[in-house]
Amino acid sequence: MSFTLEDESNGILPDRMIAEMAEAGLILPAYDFVESQIQPASLDLRLGDIAYRVRASFLPGPDATVAERIDQLKLHEIDLSDGAVLETNCVYIVPLLESLALPPEIVAAANPKSSTGRLDVFTRVIADGTRRFDMIGAGYHGPLYAEISPKTFPVLLREGSRLSQVRFRIGEATLTADELDALHAAERLVDADNADLTHGVALSVDLSGENSGGFVGYRAKRHTGVVDVDRRGGYSVDEFWEPIKARSDGSLILDPGEFYILASKEAVQVPPDYAAEMVPFDPLVGEFRVHYAGFFDPGFGYAGAGGKGARAVLEVRSREVPFILEHGQIVGRLVYERMLERPDALYGQRIGSNYQAQGLKLSKHFRV
Repeated sequence: MSFTLEDESNGILPDRMIAEMAEAGLILPAYDFVESQIQPASLDLRLGDIAYRVRASFLPGPDATVAERIDQLKLHEIDLSDGAVLETNCVYIVPLLESLALPPEIVAAANPKSSTGRLDVFTRVIADGTRRFDMIGAGYHGPLYAEISPKTFPVLLREGSRLSQVRFRIGEATLTADELDALHAAERLVDADNADLTHGVALSVDLSGENSGGFVGYRAKRHTGVVDVDRRGGYSVDEFWEPIKARSDGSLILDPGEFYILASKEAVQVPPDYAAEMVPFDPLVGEFRVHYAGFFDPGFGYAGAGGKGARAVLEVRSREVPFILEHGQIVGRLVYERMLERPDALYGQRIGSNYQAQGLKLSKHFRV
């Protein structure tokens, strides 16, 4: 099957085009895709059957392959065929079951899945000859690898586990400032009366407790048991998380090295013809990071897909010093991009959409 796009196309490829790319040999899975692997605007990437424990994180650079760097840095190999535990604060490289043969006009970008970020599993995608994580250049032909480093909980993984997702773009997909203003005026992207749309839609943190029964978030416990990343609803919240009650002054002190799950003050909407991405940590707004899982699919928070009132869940980690967050403080921005075409199914309309209409919510692994 051939795969062609119109000249001067601009946008993110939707679900059916991702399937067409695979049929045309532009995406090369080792095994057939599984149910829900193709999302409205992204493709889940599956782990292969072996993990390499390496001395340190790395980028191959333009003159090397990832396999060559693994040979130089590996400490030992771990068989994932029947599942294996990856320990905290170690670095692992896992070849993925999907490789790419991109045409010259399509680029790809990866990000952790929502459930991965909420477990504090730091993961990035690496390709041969690259100088950047999570970015795969136009025309790339070759394998993909996941760098994985669990930060809080040891995790049980196996061949086929899905920690990352990839989007495919052609041309310039990001909305201009004027286009973003017009889209917000038409669709009301967040429910703030005076939305800040500078360099994307600003999101602030909810520390009032009004939307979650007097609680504002969760702090991860140390020295817990293992989390099986493929086990849904299998763990008690109390064994892994400490709920955080709202303070009367609407503040929260982030302790260095601790991991928090918080939620945005604003309800968020991504209309059907658009996708969004949380921009990376901005050092100018404070010594903390709010960015693991960055993709928001078309239809997230959209009333027509059952998502009205959805909040953005924030995975927060302080840097080197304690840092005070205040209720309503801006902690991140959503950059909106246009879809090349509307997806066949919006977020929340197919199996695998775990966080539609969410408020403050832990990953799918924990029982409510």
